[in-house]
Amino acid sequence: MLSEQQLKQIKEQLISQIKLTFPEDKRDSAISQIEEMDNEQLEEFLIQNNMIKASSGIGTTPQAETQKTQQCIFCSIAEGSIESYKIDENKDAIAVLEINPISQGHTLIIPKKHIDNPEKIPQTVFSLAKKISKKLKSVLKPKEVKIQSSSFMNHEILNVLPVYKNENLESERKQVSPEELNKLKETLKTKPKEKKKIVRVKKPLQETKEQKLWLPKRIP
Repeated sequence: MLSEQQLKQIKEQLISQIKLTFPEDKRDSAISQIEEMDNEQLEEFLIQNNMIKASSGIGTTPQAETQKTQQCIFCSIAEGSIESYKIDENKDAIAVLEINPISQGHTLIIPKKHIDNPEKIPQTVFSLAKKISKKLKSVLKPKEVKIQSSSFMNHEILNVLPVYKNENLESERKQVSPEELNKLKETLKTKPKEKKKIVRVKKPLQETKEQKLWLPKRIP
C-alpha cells in the first residue's frame, strides 16, 4: 500500500501530466476523474496502468513492499513512457524541465535507476546538474542557481533551481503553459554537436625544371 502522502503527490503529478499531454477536449474530463478517485481507486488505477505493480504482500512489510514493487513517476519519465520536456541527458540521468516550476528554468535531474538514498546518487548525476546550472546562469541570468536533492515516491532527484529573488524548494509553484515550456526547452536544449567537415585543398604541383616543357626556338 502507498501512503496517503504518496498518493496525494501521485494524484497531483497525474493531473500535471494530463494538462501536458491530453487533447484539450478530453483534458477536463480526465482531470475530474482523477480528482474524484479515493485512495483505493487511485491505487487500482495505477496498477491497471502499470505505474505500480500489484504485490501478494506475503512475507513483506508494507514499507518493503512499497519500495520493491512500485513503478514511480520519475522512473516512467526516465524510461520515456511519460512525456517530458527533456533538455539534456548522460548515461546515468536525464534533465527535464519541471512542469510546475518554482522559478523560470527549474530543472529536475532524474537518475535513470531508482535510487532511494541521496548518498547513492552517482557523481555523473551531479555532473549533469552542474552542466545544467552553468547553462541556466548563462541563458537566464539568475542571481544564483541552487542544486538540492529531494525525494518523490522514494526516488531521489536533484533540483536545479534558478534564484531570482529568494526562491527555495518551499516556495510557491507556478502553472506554466505547454507552449512556454516548449519555448524554454528549445532555448535550453543541448544541441547535438555537428561534425566539422574537413575540406582538403590539393596544392598545385610546383613546377620544376624537369617538368618544364622544352620548346624549340621559333623558326622564321
